[in-house]
Amino acid sequence: MKRRNFLQNIVLSAGAMTVSVPAIAAAKKTSFRVGFLSDVHVKPTAVAEEGMRKAFRHVNTLNKKVDFIINGGDAIMDALKASKEKVQLQWDVWNKVLSEENKLPIYHCIGNHDAWGWQMRDPEVRNDTLFSKNWVIQQHKMSNRYYSFMYQNWKFIVLDSAQENNGGYIAKIDEEQFIWLEQELKSTVAEQHVCIVSHIPIVSFCSAMFSDKNELNGDWKISRALLHVDNRRLIQLFKQFNNIRCCLSGHIHLQDAVEYFGIHYYCNGAVSGNWWGGAFKDFPPAYAVFDFHKDGTVQREMIAYN
Repeated sequence: MKRRNFLQNIVLSAGAMTVSVPAIAAAKKTSFRVGFLSDVHVKPTAVAEEGMRKAFRHVNTLNKKVDFIINGGDAIMDALKASKEKVQLQWDVWNKVLSEENKLPIYHCIGNHDAWGWQMRDPEVRNDTLFSKNWVIQQHKMSNRYYSFMYQNWKFIVLDSAQENNGGYIAKIDEEQFIWLEQELKSTVAEQHVCIVSHIPIVSFCSAMFSDKNELNGDWKISRALLHVDNRRLIQLFKQFNNIRCCLSGHIHLQDAVEYFGIHYYCNGAVSGNWWGGAFKDFPPAYAVFDFHKDGTVQREMIAYN
């Protein structure tokens, strides 16, 4: 692709700011609002528990009411290599705070740290009925690891974007899920707008900013755990459907907004910031609020809640 064409196809905007794509007149009526809270990484410590409380209390008491919440994944600190007892303690805190501080409907996306035991070789763990994503599906009371739901004239498609890979994970959707996604898009009438949710970004600039250094030869370093390795395939699929408006993600703990082939990709920071250690690369603990409009346009506001 020529450099000029590439620049015409991509708009990057990083920072904790309101992003409007395209610009929407202030007088335009918002159809509904969604709180996107990702990477809470709660654990049984005073700082993490109180931080989660503040975030959910904040989004529940906004002056302009939020209609529902999307949990962008990584609800708990880590289940990849934690004992069953430690994982249960993390879920206990998550469920306790959620029941006490959240009164809004909530839809869940699975994060890589929500999967239990991928970094453990113990046969007892791997043969347990809660192994992998079974535990998080149970805790969130999800019908499946990927699914869709309707709200007004918008369809939300929630993907499962982290797959086990040799004791770690890789960002992609499996073949079964791809077939389902393709059928889900084909079955959506053209008048319905589509928002796709994935824990790990499909298209993102800040995936390249996660590492502090480039490769020794100057090449950018983007891990297969930080950006969908199947994004070319997904982009080609998305090109077939003119009603896909935006894609929402978390995972990177950074914030950006990218427009690529007419679709707006938003990476939405982390409620936990630097895993409850303050700001991460100058991005404070934050969550996003999206205004979804009847005409298919979207506005985002990043909120540093503390």
